[in-house]
Amino acid sequence: METVFLRGFATSAALIVAIGAQNAFVLRQGLQRAHVLPVVLVCALSDMLLITLGVAGLGRWVQEHPALLALTRWGGAAFLIVYGWLAARRALAPHALAIKGPAVADLRSALAACLAFTYLNPHCWLDTVVLLGSIASQEPEGARAVFGAGAASASAVWFFALGYGARVLAPLFERPAAWRVLDGAIALVMWAIAAALLRGA
Repeated sequence: METVFLRGFATSAALIVAIGAQNAFVLRQGLQRAHVLPVVLVCALSDMLLITLGVAGLGRWVQEHPALLALTRWGGAAFLIVYGWLAARRALAPHALAIKGPAVADLRSALAACLAFTYLNPHCWLDTVVLLGSIASQEPEGARAVFGAGAASASAVWFFALGYGARVLAPLFERPAAWRVLDGAIALVMWAIAAALLRGA
């Protein structure tokens, strides 16, 4: 079960640790220490909800339909290969994370922005509900919850590290070389997961 938890953790981490609007928003709030706890809690709990939907709902539903299971296996592998290729391309031509600009000072506005970056972002749904759900469906039934717990833990660790470690992490994330290494690692993880899915097809 420990291996399943770590697999869920690594898969989720590879998906969420990337340059994007949500991460830039959390980092910006952390830099200026504006409503950091509510923002990271909303991000982490939202990911937990979406991952749970994918693992407990979509994953089980797909598992009960062999044709859909095969489709999601091949489709998930194709998605991961493309996702890894995009990460590899970013590693070859890295960009710094844009974090300039003021934080959102009003709590209600900050939470509204945080929810929008999560629930109105199709990549969040694809990564958590569809992709993680379909990958979790490949696990034995008793291990899917453990995989989901690992995936949700990675999200929580990432957002808390990003929000509260912003002042330490920001100079690193502003350096393209750091993103080159990170995106290269993400590409390798994505391709390794795709290979595992294809071996089980």
